[in-house]
Amino acid sequence: MKIFIANFGRGNLYWPDCLKRSTITVQDGVTVHPFWMNNDREGYIAEAQRIYKSRANRPVITPVASRWFNLNTLFMATAGDTWIHREKDQLWWTISSDEAAEGTIIDDPHPVGGFSTVYIYHKRCSPWSDKSKKGGGLQWRAIHPRARDFLFTEGTFQQLASDNALYAQALINGSSLDQWHQRPDWRAKEDRSGKGSVKIFTPLERSAVRMAETAWETAKQSGQISLVEKKDKQFLFSSKLELEQYIAVLLEEQEGMCALTGLEMLHDGIDGDHELRCSLDRIDSSGHYERGNLQVVCKFANRWKCASDNEEFKRLISLISCQE
Repeated sequence: MKIFIANFGRGNLYWPDCLKRSTITVQDGVTVHPFWMNNDREGYIAEAQRIYKSRANRPVITPVASRWFNLNTLFMATAGDTWIHREKDQLWWTISSDEAAEGTIIDDPHPVGGFSTVYIYHKRCSPWSDKSKKGGGLQWRAIHPRARDFLFTEGTFQQLASDNALYAQALINGSSLDQWHQRPDWRAKEDRSGKGSVKIFTPLERSAVRMAETAWETAKQSGQISLVEKKDKQFLFSSKLELEQYIAVLLEEQEGMCALTGLEMLHDGIDGDHELRCSLDRIDSSGHYERGNLQVVCKFANRWKCASDNEEFKRLISLISCQE
């Protein structure tokens, strides 16, 4: 059994319908979906990059288009898996059935790139519940701060790693969570979360702030920040805040995937492999910190790429991937 954390559509649009119908759902563009039905990954990616543009007005990156292809496959195959969804202060869960998903074409309330129709699939599941199997309420504010990091996704859906999945299952079962809560790193997270009445940033927001600060300091130390006087400035944002907001958009558009390797990146405040942490990269290393020339990549990929040509580096990474 797998455990998935899920949102349903842009802005979580389809959640009320899923709650009412006892379903889970996935959507896909009408122009790319035939490629998935024919199991043509390369064609799907090429078509997605042809028609879909990010808010930075660039084609969606290959890892994101590939992830969309995979989401369809995972969704159709799920049976007997646990699905978890956060809605405001409640955590909901359900179990997917082995019934085939039912698909239809609808008008997209939030069309991307001018394409106004999508395939939407609903798959039957058990009635959604916001209580544990022992009847206790699953309130978001009552969940351990460390667990909140992995019990929510800004993307469509993602599968939990084994230890996190065990925790989620224990939470749903109403079982003791002491084996996690007593760990030093979990205790430290709880201590940090309880200090003062301050704004609580999401891991994505913390990552954006840290990367913007790093870019600002790097440009300043190189003598390239002079927002009015210098014509050869590298930092072409009016402030760190503007850059933070732009990075947050990139992270959302990339759906947490490294733009170079396609690996899932690690946001700040979440435990894991430090080499997978988000890192801001200039696509053209000789270019500026400006819109259209930035992407978010894994720390190790940024270090390996250094000043290499972006497309050539991606080609070499793809050669390594083909050997797996």
